[in-house]
Amino acid sequence: MQRHYVIGDVHGKYEMLLALVEKLPSHARLIFVGDLVNRGKRSREVIDFVRNYAYRVVKGNHEGYMQVQGAQFLLMLENYKDELSIPYQYVGGSPILQSYKLLTKDQERPHLYNLNQEGLLQLKKDLAWIASLPSVVELGRMPNYHLPIVISHGNLGDYWHLKDKNPRDFEFYAIGNRSTPSKESPIFNIYGHISVESVAIGENFVCVDTGCGKHPEAKLSAYCIETKEVVDV
Repeated sequence: MQRHYVIGDVHGKYEMLLALVEKLPSHARLIFVGDLVNRGKRSREVIDFVRNYAYRVVKGNHEGYMQVQGAQFLLMLENYKDELSIPYQYVGGSPILQSYKLLTKDQERPHLYNLNQEGLLQLKKDLAWIASLPSVVELGRMPNYHLPIVISHGNLGDYWHLKDKNPRDFEFYAIGNRSTPSKESPIFNIYGHISVESVAIGENFVCVDTGCGKHPEAKLSAYCIETKEVVDV
């Protein structure tokens, strides 16, 4: 039986992601709830992993932050074409950008920085990929569920009616909503964004963000749709 595992917010913790995937079936179909990046030091590797295997992923608010800071960095390069004298702090000191090793100290001129062209090219490719990410993955009706299954970053249970009526507000809630769905939700929503100690399973929702990257004791978790099993590292 083909099994789908929905993985919570990874936040740049590449080693934890590999450890979790090692515990899952070899042919599992993985779906990510977004927030692949930030906090941890290996955001680029996490994106590489997800892209190389063409896993499905929805956009999270931290992917949005990456778009903003990436655009700021590219603008900085346009303004300082000859000599880069602006340190990482100019673009927020983001661990996302640092994971691409975009700037390194010039050994001969300590006040200047060298640009890593390979890292820059990969950043541009990944920013374009992030721009293409959907806000939801719809799996529809599946056995053992009384509602159609929808995967998003923020909870969408009480805002599903906006999908066609107001796409802009719909995306806003899909990426950033933190409320718990009411019993009237017309979908079974699997989401992240709200950090919980252990995977929270309700009548019409599952929250899979168990705090990865927030503190050393936090977990990274996966929820199997078919078996309702939870796997943690």
